Amino acid sequence: MAAKEKIPRQAMPEQEPLVRARNFLEVPFGYTAELAIAEASRCIQCKNPKCVAGCPVGIDIPAFLKMITQGEFAASARKIKEMNALPAICGRVCPQEEQCEKVCVVGIKQEPVAIGRLERFAADFERINELVTIPERAPATGKRIAVVGSGPAGLTVAGDLALLGHDVTVFEALHKAGGVLIYGIPEFRLPKSIVQSEVNYLEQLGVKFVFNSVIGRTLTVYELLEEEKFDSVFLGTGAGLPYFMNIPGENFNGVYSANEFLTRSNLMRAFDFPNSDTPIMKAKRVAVLGGGNVAMDAARTAIRLGAEKVSVVYRRSRNEMPARIEEIHHAEEEGIEFRFLTNPIELLGDDQGWVRGMKMVKMELGEPDASGRRRPVVIEGSEYESEFDCVVVSIGNGSNPLIPQTTPGLNTNKWGNIIATDDGATSIPGVYAGGDVVIGAATVILAMGAARKASAAMHQYMIEKEV
Repeated sequence: MAAKEKIPRQAMPEQEPLVRARNFLEVPFGYTAELAIAEASRCIQCKNPKCVAGCPVGIDIPAFLKMITQGEFAASARKIKEMNALPAICGRVCPQEEQCEKVCVVGIKQEPVAIGRLERFAADFERINELVTIPERAPATGKRIAVVGSGPAGLTVAGDLALLGHDVTVFEALHKAGGVLIYGIPEFRLPKSIVQSEVNYLEQLGVKFVFNSVIGRTLTVYELLEEEKFDSVFLGTGAGLPYFMNIPGENFNGVYSANEFLTRSNLMRAFDFPNSDTPIMKAKRVAVLGGGNVAMDAARTAIRLGAEKVSVVYRRSRNEMPARIEEIHHAEEEGIEFRFLTNPIELLGDDQGWVRGMKMVKMELGEPDASGRRRPVVIEGSEYESEFDCVVVSIGNGSNPLIPQTTPGLNTNKWGNIIATDDGATSIPGVYAGGDVVIGAATVILAMGAARKASAAMHQYMIEKEV
């Protein structure tokens, strides 16, 4: 153990900040084989590996790390895939520092093992070297499953149930699969080719995809069950309804929700205009309101679109920011300005209806609120104005209300989230739900963890239904 502890955590090579701030290419290059072996060798192979318990989908982390130390890279990817069908994605966007790496025993005395980076390395090695294998499916059960939404939760349920021999069809409202992975996360953090590769893997498992199909309009949930004869339905429609601050001026031109701003750039490739048909505003001075990962994505997208100055405006201090430390660090390196303890109270416009600036107040922190974070309190007389020609609102999302509105008997809570048991059962027999539509906007891996429980419960439901 002592010898392993002397090996420092291996840095991952990445683009220089001033270079990457003007392109949409992925920021980190990933580990080389040599770096991956060195980093994986820091794992001390605990008898009681807390990292496994810290992973929402229960990956056998010591086992896949040991395979990397032995040079068995493709085998390590297959070990991960026993529990996680999307390792190349999770290795890039999961908050490992708050999950598996947070409880890593090595981290008690030095930096924890870089589990997420090694997960990414294993998955990339398998894909780049065309070593992906398709596992054998269980014999066909004759049961048909409808999955609504193709984000992390939907893709996980689809993969799990296809392996168990069920006939799975995924219904997606957009023209591509991936949900938030496609429309929400920028290319420089998660290349879309990687998402497509994971979708291709599911198609080879036999999963069918139906695009441009808005369940709740094209078909209702009851029509899926009663007319289309699906045996069970999974609802994984995510949290795509943007919140606004409800302050004066939010209707001015040049004010975007983060959803629209990122969807235009990511899914509709507006950053490549005019080669792409989708336009997007290329402003000089951009304000992004909020402190989460989505706010970091919006700010870093704006600087890449050519903004001269991008300011993240957050009403609490840096310590309370919900964004990953790595994302904040990358944003700072790329020249993003942070205005902490600052809250907008009005957006200002010109006589043509375009936003021209923002009125803000300074804040100070009071006692903790219900979230456990210290409540921001306005400092009287601290009002001031700054000029901006684009404002991106990124203060959170609610669940899409369409399915609850068109599905009588489907219970929801006061925030509009679907009420489900721990294994995803809703108030309608045979209908399950998981991910952001149940727990609110969260992380990819939490959605996948909920989906794994739901897929196991759906399988059991169909076995009992058969009896």
